[in-house]
Amino acid sequence: MVFFQFDKSAKSGTFSKNIFQKAKAVFNIMAERYMVKLFAKNSKTPFSLSWFGRNIAKTRELKDADIIHIHWINHGFLRPRDLAKLDELDKPIVWTFHDSNAFTGGCHVRYTCENYHKSCGFCPLLKNSNAKDISHQTWMRKSKAYAELNCHIVAPSQWMANSVKMSSLMGFRPVTVIPNTIETDVFKPYVKSEAKKMLKISPDKFVLMSGFMPSKNDKHKGTSYLIDALNDLSTRPGINKDKIELVIFGNKENADMPTFPFKTTFLGAIANDMHLAKCYSAADVFVAPSLEDNLPNTVMESLSCATPVVAFKTGGIPDMVKHLENGYLANYRSAEDLATGIEWLYHDEHAPEIQKEARRSILMHFSEAVVAEKHLHLYQSLLDLQPK
Repeated sequence: MVFFQFDKSAKSGTFSKNIFQKAKAVFNIMAERYMVKLFAKNSKTPFSLSWFGRNIAKTRELKDADIIHIHWINHGFLRPRDLAKLDELDKPIVWTFHDSNAFTGGCHVRYTCENYHKSCGFCPLLKNSNAKDISHQTWMRKSKAYAELNCHIVAPSQWMANSVKMSSLMGFRPVTVIPNTIETDVFKPYVKSEAKKMLKISPDKFVLMSGFMPSKNDKHKGTSYLIDALNDLSTRPGINKDKIELVIFGNKENADMPTFPFKTTFLGAIANDMHLAKCYSAADVFVAPSLEDNLPNTVMESLSCATPVVAFKTGGIPDMVKHLENGYLANYRSAEDLATGIEWLYHDEHAPEIQKEARRSILMHFSEAVVAEKHLHLYQSLLDLQPK
C-alpha cells in the first residue's frame, strides 16, 4: 500500500522544486494572508479566501500513490478547483479536517454561527455582510468543486464529525472519527516533585498551568475566562493563595500579560518537547479555557503527562477529558464553573488516581499504535472498494 499524505508543509517542499515554484508558493501564501484584510473585520477569528493555489494532480508523487490523504490546504496551497482535479486520478482520497474551513464560506472557527448549514452569506466576520458576500461566493465555489470530488472525511473528534454532518457542503459525505495522535514516549509523566524543582517551584505548591495567547482579546482561546476563573478561585474559602503558583507558557511578551491573583512563572515559548513534558508534569492541573477547539494538542499532551485537565465542555475536548475521571468539564463559558473544577482538584485527596487515569486514557485511545491502526483499516477498506 502506497499513500501520499500532504498538508501545508508541502507548499514549499515536495511540490516546489525550483526557485520559480518556491517564489510562487511564497507569493500565494502572502497574497492569501494579506488580501483577506480587505474584506474581513479586524478580528482574531481566522478567515480564508481560497483564491490562490496550484494544480498538483499531475505530479509524480500523486500519480504513484494508491491513496491520497489531505490535511491542511489553505494559505495559497490548494483552491477548491485544485481539489476537484485530484479526483481525476481515480484514487481514494481521504481528507482530515483540523478546523471548520473546508465546509464553511471562509471561517475556520464558527462559534455559534450556523450559516454553514445553508449557503453562508451574512457572515459576521466580514466588513460587508450580505446574502451574496464573500463567504457566500466562496461557498458557491466550494460547492461546485466538491460536486466533482469523491473523498472520505476523517474527523479527529466526534464534535467535528457532527459539525460536518450538519453542513450543506459536506453533510452527505462519509465520515470516520479518527483522533490525532501523540508521542506517548515523549509526552510522559515525570516525578512531580522533581519537575517542580526543575522550574524552581517548591514541591509543596499546587501548580496551575495554562497556555496563554498573545492577547487577552483573543476570543478563540478564552483568555478572559481564564483570568476571571483565577480571580474567582483566589477569593474562595479554603484556598490558600500562598500555596498556589501559576505557570504560563506560550506567551509572546510579558508586557502583554494581565495581572494574575497568584504568583506567576512565565516560561515563554517552549520548543523542546521533552522539556515541555517536564513542565506539564510539574503541574497539578492544566487549565484549557478554549471556546472552540477540534482536538487541542495541549489537552492531549497534559493528560499524556498524567496531569488532569480542567476545560470547557466544547469542541473535541470531551473526547479526551472525562468528567471527574481524568479532569473536569466545566459548563460552557462559565468562569465560575472553571474555577470549581480547579478547586475540586485542589482539595481532592484522590489526585494520584486521577493522574494515573489521565495517562491511561491517552495510552488507550490516542497512542500512535492505536491511531495508526485505525488509519490503516480505513485505507484498506477504501482500496477494497476500488475496481479490480
